[in-house]
Amino acid sequence: MKRYQFPGKTVLITGGSRGLGKGIAEQFLNAGANVIICARKKPAMLPSTSGRSALFHSTDVRDPESTQRLIDFTLSMTERLDILINNAGGSPEIDAKNAPPRFTSAVITLNLTAPAVLSQQAYMAMVDTAERGSIINIASISAARPSPGTAAYGAAKAGLVNLTQSLAQEWAPAVRVNAVIAGMAKTEAAFGHYGGAEGITKIEEHLPMKRMASADDIGKACLYLASDDAAYISGASLAVHGGGEPPAFLSLQGDP
Repeated sequence: MKRYQFPGKTVLITGGSRGLGKGIAEQFLNAGANVIICARKKPAMLPSTSGRSALFHSTDVRDPESTQRLIDFTLSMTERLDILINNAGGSPEIDAKNAPPRFTSAVITLNLTAPAVLSQQAYMAMVDTAERGSIINIASISAARPSPGTAAYGAAKAGLVNLTQSLAQEWAPAVRVNAVIAGMAKTEAAFGHYGGAEGITKIEEHLPMKRMASADDIGKACLYLASDDAAYISGASLAVHGGGEPPAFLSLQGDP
């Protein structure tokens, strides 16, 4: 099996304390990278593997001054920044007709504006300290299909995909920018979101791969996009959704 290695490289992962972010952090730690994660609160346990642990910096990714301090911390600890993974995001469910303007604005800020600003800050650090940089935006299948109940989230993730394409053109060849289109993933939050273990089982029975994505699935996709094997891949959206979600009309068809 291909093993990507990133010795001496520094990877910054937002929202890296749990869920997909934690899995991504563990993959890069296994690959020998220096890993820095951020969240608003320090977790009880940092991502660690093979005797190596991530470094942590408390950050509100919605605040540009806070994210600049994160960049400064990263450079002070490792003297370089090679890879940024914009993973922090999400949204509670709410009917669009009931969503207050402040709620909609907050969702778009977290899922689109924050990655845009941090990417800009990271770009400046990358061109100063790394031979080549890589930014990976964790988008969602919600960017490519209707997202009822999380309309602002889906719209923000669609914007993130477009941002990825634009930055890839503006910042080449110094920094490559790609997106991962993550499908439904079995993380800690999934059990509450999809109705517990029973709900997840029902969903997985209807998925082509008969399971949701794992955090490791997303992490391995990030390893590839950050590697030299992807040196000419920029502006791409890598779908990591196991074939996607079957169209609803299939479940409405009667017996032939």
